[in-house]
Amino acid sequence: MSTTLEHTIIRDELADARAPWSAVVRAGDVLTMIDLHGNQAVDTLLYAAHDHSIRYSASATVTAQRNLFLTTGTVLRSDDSTPLMTIVADEVGNHDTVGGACSQESNTLRYGHHTKHQHACVENFLIEGAKWGLGKRDLVSNINFFMNVPVDPDGTLGIVDGLSAPGKSLSLRAETDTLVLVSSCPQINNPCNAFDPTPVRMIITTPERAA
Repeated sequence: MSTTLEHTIIRDELADARAPWSAVVRAGDVLTMIDLHGNQAVDTLLYAAHDHSIRYSASATVTAQRNLFLTTGTVLRSDDSTPLMTIVADEVGNHDTVGGACSQESNTLRYGHHTKHQHACVENFLIEGAKWGLGKRDLVSNINFFMNVPVDPDGTLGIVDGLSAPGKSLSLRAETDTLVLVSSCPQINNPCNAFDPTPVRMIITTPERAA
């Protein structure tokens, strides 16, 4: 008798353009994000589902892998280096972990006071996080999947056109039960999403052994 590993879809939804999304991904399950229209930044925060004080740490993740950018094989870690999720597949090859999330305050600083009214990723995180008992002090530096933030030789960060394209995807395997908060970035002032926010498909699958 031989066995193969099959995958069953347990959740298949859209993170609408400009909107938040969240789910608990159980240990061993895989979350696949599909950039439906291309060049859409997907701001993401991770928390251990059983203890929200265990949360994604950009510094721990970057230090452990000795690489500023995220791609296949990257283990996304908490402050104490607890593995939360691992990138197990990636059709883009480069994702940002230092650019942070847009907010109404940062929009005003970067682009002028006329942008103060614009909805932003921080507001999405607060709206969605409240469903899980999270508040502003629980927000940390986030991941920007599909977002291209090159680092120039002088250390300057850029926000430029993404490397993704319609239908490109990445997959994250949960190493522990993990709460995933997402903002399908509403930014319209820089090219992180081609100045045109679009939805992202979110698929959670679970492995099953089949004879």
